Amino acid sequence: MTSDVIIQAIVSGLLMGLVYALVAVGLSLIFGLMEIVNFAHGEFLMLSMFFSFWLWALLGLDPLVSLPLVVMALAVLGFATHYGIIRHILNAPMLAQICATFGLAIAIRSAAQFFWTPDFRTIQDPLVSGRIEIAGIFIGQPQLVAGVVCLAAFIGLWIFVSRTETGLALQATAQDRDAAAVMGIPTDRMFALGWAIGLGCVGIAGAMLSSFYFVFPDVGINFALLAFVAVALGGFGSILGSLVAGVSIGVVESLGGLLISPSYKLLIVFALYFAVVLFRPMGLFGRY
Repeated sequence: MTSDVIIQAIVSGLLMGLVYALVAVGLSLIFGLMEIVNFAHGEFLMLSMFFSFWLWALLGLDPLVSLPLVVMALAVLGFATHYGIIRHILNAPMLAQICATFGLAIAIRSAAQFFWTPDFRTIQDPLVSGRIEIAGIFIGQPQLVAGVVCLAAFIGLWIFVSRTETGLALQATAQDRDAAAVMGIPTDRMFALGWAIGLGCVGIAGAMLSSFYFVFPDVGINFALLAFVAVALGGFGSILGSLVAGVSIGVVESLGGLLISPSYKLLIVFALYFAVVLFRPMGLFGRY
């Protein structure tokens, strides 16, 4: 096996890992802000991919063109989910919170199967297609654009959270919601904003995935599973942790499939996760 093949696998894993990371950071943001695990996260990713697909199929809009519309649609869904469901279970027992988001996941997936059937769909001839060669390494252009867009979204999210007044208010609410409320921060609005931003990140990832990945009602399951692993590996509530963990998962998955066997690549990812949390239960960048 040549070094070019290994480098090829690392680059492919790195680009896919950036998508994993953006999916994971939305999940991590919601948990860090409200300490609620969103078990419907994968289903929202599926919805974003279907939104992107139908905008292409019905209006002829390429995923890159429809990206802002998909993000806005997912952000609106985030607001609706918070005000319609989450705010009513904030102080409920953890089991009630789990059942609420898990039930929402089942409802969304079942509705998608009912209205759109379980068929696999693809977007034909997107604006960005084919591959490029750099020093003997072939990179799919849709994957490259997806990785770059997801990385740019990550940078924008980090700047927003760490450099703006609203972002600092989000951090304050995540650290101590009661103290934040006493200081005049509208915590309920911060919770709603957290859901909007978290699902907006999912919207970006889903729109980018739809340009090179199959779209079907169960597509979010595997991505959600890897997102949960990335969040736990990087540390709940950590933006940097989600990035490092997502990229690591992508590279490990790609190299494992190449060097060992494609059928064992997820097993290798979970083995890495187990090894890390065995010695550091709070994750690489977690504080609790």
